[in-house]
Amino acid sequence: MSTLILYNGPIYTLDPQHPVVRAVAIRDGRIVAMGSEGHVQAVTAAAGRSEGINLQGRAVVPGLTDAHVHITFQGLASQDVRLGGAASIAEAVGRVADRAGGMMPGAWLRGGGWDHSAWGGQWPARSDLDAVCPTTPVVLSRKDGHSLWANSAALAAAGITAATPDPSGGQIQRDHDGEPTGILLETAMDLLRAVVPPHSREERQAALRLALREALSYGITSIHIPTSTGPTDGRETLIDLQDLRGRGELSLRCLSTISVDDLDAAIALGLKSGLGDPWLRVGGLKIFADGSLGSESAEMLSHYEGRRHLGIATIERDVLEETVARANANGISVIIHAIGDAANRKVLDAIELARGDGPPPALAMPNRIEHCQVLHPKDVGRFAELGVIASMQPIHCTSDIETADELWGPRCSLAYAWRTLRDSGATLAFGSDAPVETMNPWAGVHAAVTRQRPGGVPQGGWHPEQCLTVAEALEAYCVGPAITSGEADIKGRVAVGMLADLAVLTGDPFRSAPGELHAITAAMTLVEGKVVFER
Repeated sequence: MSTLILYNGPIYTLDPQHPVVRAVAIRDGRIVAMGSEGHVQAVTAAAGRSEGINLQGRAVVPGLTDAHVHITFQGLASQDVRLGGAASIAEAVGRVADRAGGMMPGAWLRGGGWDHSAWGGQWPARSDLDAVCPTTPVVLSRKDGHSLWANSAALAAAGITAATPDPSGGQIQRDHDGEPTGILLETAMDLLRAVVPPHSREERQAALRLALREALSYGITSIHIPTSTGPTDGRETLIDLQDLRGRGELSLRCLSTISVDDLDAAIALGLKSGLGDPWLRVGGLKIFADGSLGSESAEMLSHYEGRRHLGIATIERDVLEETVARANANGISVIIHAIGDAANRKVLDAIELARGDGPPPALAMPNRIEHCQVLHPKDVGRFAELGVIASMQPIHCTSDIETADELWGPRCSLAYAWRTLRDSGATLAFGSDAPVETMNPWAGVHAAVTRQRPGGVPQGGWHPEQCLTVAEALEAYCVGPAITSGEADIKGRVAVGMLADLAVLTGDPFRSAPGELHAITAAMTLVEGKVVFER
């Protein structure tokens, strides 16, 4: 077996004992030597044939992990009508009209990415869509995935009328006459999704290949896939990933979660978190505790600024506590969506209750909270105390600045509180939440380090006391996710014995100006020492 040597460039290990080396040697998919070029050459000289990659001064970091990406949706999004960046309802409707012109009769028009906060807070309505699609059913997801905008044809197909009651944990938005406006929030979305024709397996797997290829182009070598509220990101994704794995087409490492609907079956099978191999593993049980900031459905301890509501609890407290306890008792970790401070407290309470008075449950990977977007000061230290991972997406911070200021006001001092959480001892695991935001982790690194958008807005950064260093941000994209998936012994750092999953970069993050971090990407990506992407 030939030895591959990477040399002539700074290799940032994320190992405090040896933070930078000049060469690494790889054999059988693992790192077998590291250090100076002379040391690596001497160590590997007796091992037989070797080949080299001259880095030509380019920086190397461990392969990054996206700890929260809806990978099938990311691929499918490129095929649907995209409304991201639409500056008005009229512009969004125009894009829908353009797509509708080429639709086959009887087909549904799907898409998403709209953001009513960019429209002066004005919610769109079914009548806006009816003007361009009077008979074609249209269903469009808000950028956060917690609201749907539908036309009259889609509502009729689902049988949603003024007489339809709001489901538990959801809301049908209504006008002054009680008629549905076309906006469905949280669990009310399921009423419509139940009648939307599903994507075929072939469509899903084609979308997966596209999205996996995109991930590799950024230097991402592992992903964590949380079950979402949609129909194609749960058990179907795990099935599709197994198909790709069986055909040798799985190009990076995947951790796939279990949906609440499948908990009983998982327990009956004795399925536990951690089942699988380094390419495809079973993660935790995905639960939703609340909604989102932009949809004003994140559950809060006190009213939204200028409003008289507390958001939406998408699961009752006793059900949450029973579900967490049952999962943990059966060796299944939990991965719980919680954005508001009330939802985060409720989840921490449930995890603490599941521990009881005895030792913590025996789990192959720790429990985690997804998003953790705003916290009460009394709850920050509980993440470390309970061993709960703070799984966060830095790009949400810079995207949400105006909305967070408007709806949370002074509470934003502990919004996206990476520094406070890290200093308290919590483990951070960063991701993208794509396709809600870009999958590019370097946009996330930039946001984590600067708390600014590209171009330096706002000046000085938004709540800059929460900024991280470049090293800390990269740890949250590499080391933290490896801890989260129970694989810190094989990946996350550059060290002898670790998997040779590496990203060769177009720029040096430790020498670049902070405002230029978003421009970095992968020049080359290696998985187990094999070049799987080259720009």
